Amino acid sequence: MSTAIARALNDGLRSLLAEHEKVMLIGEDVGRLGGVFRVTDGLQQEFGEMRVVDSPLGEAGIVGSAIGLAMAGYRPVCEIQFDGFVFPAMNQIITQLAKYRHRSEGMVSLPVVIRIPFGGGIGAIEHHSESPEAYFAHTAGLRVVCPSSAQEAFDLIRLAVQSEDPVVFLEPKHNYWLKGDVDQHATPLPLGAAKVVRPGHDLTLVTYGALVPTALTVADEAALDGRSVEVIDLRSLSPIDDATILASVERTGRLVVAHEASSTAGLGAEIIARVQDALFYSMAAPGIRVTGYDTPYPASRLERDWLPGVDRMLDAIDRSFAY
Repeated sequence: MSTAIARALNDGLRSLLAEHEKVMLIGEDVGRLGGVFRVTDGLQQEFGEMRVVDSPLGEAGIVGSAIGLAMAGYRPVCEIQFDGFVFPAMNQIITQLAKYRHRSEGMVSLPVVIRIPFGGGIGAIEHHSESPEAYFAHTAGLRVVCPSSAQEAFDLIRLAVQSEDPVVFLEPKHNYWLKGDVDQHATPLPLGAAKVVRPGHDLTLVTYGALVPTALTVADEAALDGRSVEVIDLRSLSPIDDATILASVERTGRLVVAHEASSTAGLGAEIIARVQDALFYSMAAPGIRVTGYDTPYPASRLERDWLPGVDRMLDAIDRSFAY
């Protein structure tokens, strides 16, 4: 049955709550309201106010409480309402959550999942449309994952909650209502693995989240010009699945990386650096980034021009083949 990404997340969380009595949800309006995007709709009614907890408005308190719960043996899943609201909790995330296993010499794990709707495309203002993934990917001790489809949403939320590592779970809000088939009994890829979502042999296009459907459209358009584009969905932003990316670029000789976040010090720069370090003499062209601009997120009337789209990705492909 075709299922929206938001519903697949809801189904995944429901299954986890039913299977594990130590799983809890905590966040602003996650209970009675069911979350701003209704991802947790109905879960408080089904599992009660002690398992699905409406918190006060305070992100540092939400994450700090989750850390304490994890120390007591629970598996808390936090919701941050919007990407730009996570910054009050950065001290808790970076100096406590990410560091505690190392600090305790492996004796204490903090299996906390922090769900964050992120990215643009919904006509919202800047602190409702940001892409802060590089902050978390830069922080040792955190896993960072991002689903691009309903199947991946269901699989990744279950894998994230089952992980002993803290996980920042980025949800592309622009695609919450994108539908796809979900097999709840399928064997998922490992938490840190990338996925080739379209095979090709002329150029590798790497992306994640909301831009994966865009990249597939780009591959269709490029095929009309006789160019075979392989599309890789990262799924995991930290760690990055180097092996899958390198195997693809070694075959194609060309690389384009696309993401909504600003260009400077983004995931695109990191991926291109790794590929060119390993495959410099095998590449027919340098890696090319297609990203948001190095400006604050614009007013909604300008976001279509700010976000990477089909035309900008096709232009990058043309530039790669011009070498």
